[in-house]
Amino acid sequence: MSVGFVMLVHEALDRAAQTARHFHDHDKPVVIHVDKRVSDDDFSWFRQKLNDCENIRFSERHACEWGNWSIVGATQTACEVMLADFEDVRHVFLSSGSCLPLRPLDELQSYLDERQRTDFIESVTTDEVDWTVGGLDQERFTLRFPFSWKKNRRLFDGYVNLQRRLKFQRKIPDGLTPHLGSQWWCLTRQTLSAILQDPRREEFDRYFKRVWIPDESYFQTLARLYSTQIESRSLTLSKFDFQGKPHVFYDDHIQLLRRSDCFVARKIWPQAERLYRDFLTPAGRAMVKVEPNPLKIDRLFSRATERRTRGRAGLYMQGRFPNDGWENGKTAGRYSVFEGFDDLFEDFDAWLARRTGNRVHKHLFAQDRVQFAGDVPVYNGALPDSAALRDYNPRSFITSLTWNTRGEHQCFMFGPRDVQDVGSFLSADRNAQISVITGAWAIPLFHSNRNFADLRKEAAQLQRTEAAHLELLRNGQTKARVSIWNLAEFIEDPMEKLQLILDELGGGAQRRLTEVPQMANLAGFGQFLQNLKNQGMSPHLMGDFPVVEGEQRQEGGQRPYLVR
Repeated sequence: MSVGFVMLVHEALDRAAQTARHFHDHDKPVVIHVDKRVSDDDFSWFRQKLNDCENIRFSERHACEWGNWSIVGATQTACEVMLADFEDVRHVFLSSGSCLPLRPLDELQSYLDERQRTDFIESVTTDEVDWTVGGLDQERFTLRFPFSWKKNRRLFDGYVNLQRRLKFQRKIPDGLTPHLGSQWWCLTRQTLSAILQDPRREEFDRYFKRVWIPDESYFQTLARLYSTQIESRSLTLSKFDFQGKPHVFYDDHIQLLRRSDCFVARKIWPQAERLYRDFLTPAGRAMVKVEPNPLKIDRLFSRATERRTRGRAGLYMQGRFPNDGWENGKTAGRYSVFEGFDDLFEDFDAWLARRTGNRVHKHLFAQDRVQFAGDVPVYNGALPDSAALRDYNPRSFITSLTWNTRGEHQCFMFGPRDVQDVGSFLSADRNAQISVITGAWAIPLFHSNRNFADLRKEAAQLQRTEAAHLELLRNGQTKARVSIWNLAEFIEDPMEKLQLILDELGGGAQRRLTEVPQMANLAGFGQFLQNLKNQGMSPHLMGDFPVVEGEQRQEGGQRPYLVR
């Protein structure tokens, strides 16, 4: 008894002829169905290539279309020829013209000889399958599908929606429980002949002609009626991506295919010279009785799917960028944002760089230009200091900065005087660490020598801007790590607050503070805030500052701090 191969061919006829001859040369009968849409000249050439092979037959041709009954019809016709012309065939193996045997055919024959009554066909109910793509599971068996999904998508979708609105449902033939599975199977002669010679075949065929993608359900359903022993798996390695499209195997997949231990693989690229040369060469090794195990390589396919759908963290691909939420992390690495610190402390950026060893920028979103560390005009990855280019897409500016400096922690200053468009992105980024001293923007105003009316107007605007930013940071959608203190609260114990921030940054900051930044002179700042109140403004973001020096609470254990 032997295994016979039914091949469905529609393209790459030269490779299909090569594979068919390989089967024939190993004394395996072959029946080939060639798509009717293949030209007569190409078909004649194909037949001529195999004219000397006595165990190769050609079946009646059908014009096959994806998702259509014609594929099942072509399979039925070819299988009938196989059963009629080759009586010693015990198993029928369905393959395509793009399939390639990965192991010697003697190993396949030995494997099937040990399982003479076993049918290998993936066959699961719609409740148990998780790979259907297109939103149709049970509905593919209860609705009608007279229009092509590929050629007439609008008609297909419109007719499906119409049937849903009318609550139309087809009756499933008595005794059938719809099952789904891979198109590529290996059935015993007994099971296959029972399906093709069933007295109710006309009824079943009529029903499945209006099922969507019947090649994934016809044999998978009917095999459950007649098989005495089913292994719900395919002996053919066939992988699909997240869109339901088959993976194509190329020459550099040779080791991957060998590791799978599967007998046959599809879909092979027609120009994969090395694959065809290596796998169709007569084997010179001893027979290895290894169970086919495509799970060995599933992890690699899962990683490939994740890389294709999610990309790399912080890297935005052209096809993924327009879809918000498709990114695999908004940025490529962690970074820190300091708001108000450079207003309260002099040369805070230089101190922080010395203390942590990180790259510390000034105001990257300043109105006039990007203030990179070192005041350079162009930074890593050819990022210019142009405010116009930055403001064209602030989100891309941050993602480019973190991507171009992967492995280096970036820090920068931010405040209400800066361009605020990036605020929502910062708050939604899990990689962002945002530390805020609210109201610190008033310190430069306090030290400026300007008309008080102008100061009051600017203070009111800055407070409105910071209040809106704080509301953004405090809403339930924030994913950044945010720490907020008002100015009065922070200067009560600045050493402890700075230590907490540096501990969060990590690195060398694990040691206790021995060097501290110099704080701005706040003598008279309380009176300045009171003057703003007297002029009609309510500066509430700074906290409770005493008007008279020396009235500030001491019981909280305020620690000494260097103030100039």
